[in-house]
Amino acid sequence: MNDRNSVVAIYETHDEAEQAVKSLQQAGIDMKSMSIAGKGQHTDEHVMGYYNTGDRMKMWGKVGAFWGGLWGLLFGSALFVIPGVGPVLVAGPLVAWIVAGLEGAVVIGGISAIGGGLASIGIPRDSIVAYEEAVKTDKYLLLVHGSAEAVAKAKHVIDGTKRSFCAVHGAALLASECK
Repeated sequence: MNDRNSVVAIYETHDEAEQAVKSLQQAGIDMKSMSIAGKGQHTDEHVMGYYNTGDRMKMWGKVGAFWGGLWGLLFGSALFVIPGVGPVLVAGPLVAWIVAGLEGAVVIGGISAIGGGLASIGIPRDSIVAYEEAVKTDKYLLLVHGSAEAVAKAKHVIDGTKRSFCAVHGAALLASECK
């Protein structure tokens, strides 16, 4: 995807993030343009799940229903164990951006693999630091990436959800915090 436009929202709980994903889906947002990342419940110190070579989840933690539902909606998924952050579940195209960043040694100077993936699509470094901190503190990062028009539509839907933060990146006329 050549477009470097994204809307990024932070959600305090998995219920809020799940509702946002459903709202975006109902509004007709392309699910292939949507990614989510989060650690899950702070009190759950066990592995939430893993994939075998047959792409089937073998084990779920306390929030298995939430992640299981997202795995069915979003395209691509992975469990990364990131130093300083811990296990992070990621679904959507962000998985490929993280892997590409790791393979291309994009991860530089104080940002994690998640940061490298976000940097590769044009998210500014100061925002990346805030987004990584959100994931570290058990919040959920929701990202929609695409054309300026698609990002504007997603931003409109996200503005109607219960999120703690939202910002648009890349689109010259849209780059700002959400309402």
